[in-house]
Amino acid sequence: MSQKVSQQEATLEHSYGQLGTFFSRTTAPTPVQAPQWIAFNHKLAEALALPATLRGTDTSLHLFSGNLDASDWVHSPLAKAIEPRALAYAGHQFGHFVPQLGDGRALLLTEVVVPGNSDQRVDIQLKGSGPTAFSRGGDGRSPIGPVLREYLVSEAMHHLGVPTTRALAAVASGEYVYRDEPLPGAILTRVASSHIRIGTFQYAAAHGGTAQVKKLADYAIQRHFPTLLEEAEGAPRYLAFLQHVMQRQAHLVAEWERVGFVHGVMNTDNTSICGETIDYGPCAFIDSFSKDTVFSSIDRNGRYRFSNQPRIAQWNLARFAETLLPLIDESRMNTHKQEVHGEQTVARLTDIIQQFPAMYKQARAVSIGRKFGVSDPDLLTAEVSERLFTLIDASYAQLEVDALDHTLSFAALTTQGQQPKGDFLDYVQTTTSLSFWHDWHQRWLALLDEAQITNAADVMAQANPRLIPRNHRIQQVIEQVEANGDLSEFWRCHGAWSSPYRYSELGDNADLLLPPQPDEQVARTFCGT
Repeated sequence: MSQKVSQQEATLEHSYGQLGTFFSRTTAPTPVQAPQWIAFNHKLAEALALPATLRGTDTSLHLFSGNLDASDWVHSPLAKAIEPRALAYAGHQFGHFVPQLGDGRALLLTEVVVPGNSDQRVDIQLKGSGPTAFSRGGDGRSPIGPVLREYLVSEAMHHLGVPTTRALAAVASGEYVYRDEPLPGAILTRVASSHIRIGTFQYAAAHGGTAQVKKLADYAIQRHFPTLLEEAEGAPRYLAFLQHVMQRQAHLVAEWERVGFVHGVMNTDNTSICGETIDYGPCAFIDSFSKDTVFSSIDRNGRYRFSNQPRIAQWNLARFAETLLPLIDESRMNTHKQEVHGEQTVARLTDIIQQFPAMYKQARAVSIGRKFGVSDPDLLTAEVSERLFTLIDASYAQLEVDALDHTLSFAALTTQGQQPKGDFLDYVQTTTSLSFWHDWHQRWLALLDEAQITNAADVMAQANPRLIPRNHRIQQVIEQVEANGDLSEFWRCHGAWSSPYRYSELGDNADLLLPPQPDEQVARTFCGT
């Protein structure tokens, strides 16, 4: 167990390591030859109150490159709080259960306890830091492309207001990673509320039984849902735990829908119980709207398509509920009544999981309602709400028919009447459906008026991004850096995407509004392992 480093700034601990070697394995990262900074997130470091020696210094360069034995690092008192661990987990990958996966190229370095708030704790993890016990023959490294993608997209998601892991640092390794061709290598430092996944619970259930599932659940409740400690011990607390995780997943996926985000690989090992977007492999944002958009190169059957994300979230949560079954079915210790009570508990959990569509509908009403100017759907009458969401669903269907750009369409709707060239009807006039849109637009305005909503434009301006990290732009950034190490486009995009709701003049960044030309489209993305 790591020593605790107390200082006026952040406190570094390693509470997850206290769960024991069943859940994680102490593993040293593999040093790299010539680490160089790609990026360091000073604003995030400040928000976390990281010690000054970890803020873009030579010491932090050694730490975030995995060179833990560097001479100017090993003597730092902070080194005592660093205990790199590869985490164990299982997971359903495209519906098929793999009983052991784990961090094959990632290491949890430490946890940061934010000063003045002992309940706020975040993980700091390296990705691409070399092989671990879970690498399954892989090199544990990452090409620079996936590191740039995750840095850009995770930070953009944060500024979009979507729950997400974040990027603290990116370091070039000075070495090549060999895939189909040699590529420059890099290491990402990721910050997350934690790295506990549904797959972590599946691993505990598959290999450790009830005792390990209970240990993990109690830790997760203490860390992420401390108010549940007020619930009675046993089944009531674990049932409430399940429902809280469900609520966070409903909110997360509804927020994905709001911004047009396709995760691409919603396996249970990529589903964080704390409701953050995690693992930015084959992800992308929709350009021309299609509810069945798929980007992942390995999702041949469209399991994780845009429209299927709520259903997959429910499926994943059902797998989570299965792991909690022995904690909730307290009477299973009674052999005579085990089968009867087991069936009752399964039925009870099934009923809870079947509540997810209604839970998601409510979360969607909030997230998507904001896109159309409604800050609180609960303030609408049932009749007005029904008519509004009938209009909303009709607009999405027509967006797909007309192949309109998702982001530009809602940005135009947001600015309707405010800018001469921003009017929504001007934007859709190139379609063959102008009469539909004219009628739809009038009905929408009439509903807002009927509901006495006077702040619709302000609500929409904070819900409809004008700028998103479009897939072709990310690809251009990656190709530029791979070709000659030029980070100028990386920083330009990063800066612009940090203000996604900017409706004023964009100056030299106006071109980032544009969807891809036919020869610029990037239809497939990859996991990047």
